[in-house]
Amino acid sequence: MKHGSVEVICGTSRGKTTFAVGKGIVALTKQKRVIMIQFLKGSANQEGLNILRNLEPNLKIFRFEKSDTVFADLPDMEKAEELKNIRNGFNFAKKVVGTGECDMLILDEVLELFDQNIITVEDFEKLLDARTEDTSLVLTGTMLPEKLKPYVDIISRIEYIEVDKDKEEC
Repeated sequence: MKHGSVEVICGTSRGKTTFAVGKGIVALTKQKRVIMIQFLKGSANQEGLNILRNLEPNLKIFRFEKSDTVFADLPDMEKAEELKNIRNGFNFAKKVVGTGECDMLILDEVLELFDQNIITVEDFEKLLDARTEDTSLVLTGTMLPEKLKPYVDIISRIEYIEVDKDKEEC
């Protein structure tokens, strides 16, 4: 059975989520269904998401974390609770690809889950094995773990370049 592509958008600069959302909007223009699950962003700072919610039901966005604080800044006790929520989000991703509910699944900041040992390569393999349809995956985060590279079809790296006004760049 044919499966969709796996694309990674990584780098230390800003713009990874925006790039992924742009890919989602392009998919919408092709009558595709898109789901985005965001990780490690907390429940606050959702004003940018409100405009995207106007694209429902073709573009759906989910955050499973309950805290208003970003995961890295939480005290250990609250991190334990949020870990459950994050894992619920990742399990939801497996369900989504297993049911063919969308044509493109964007897992925003999922690469950070590997970096923080919240999920493993084996967890990711289970997600890939769950795909029953031609679902493409878009993964974002700072660093692509070396162990994931064999599963990836396309890597886009976002990088900050300071502009030298005396030279032409790009």
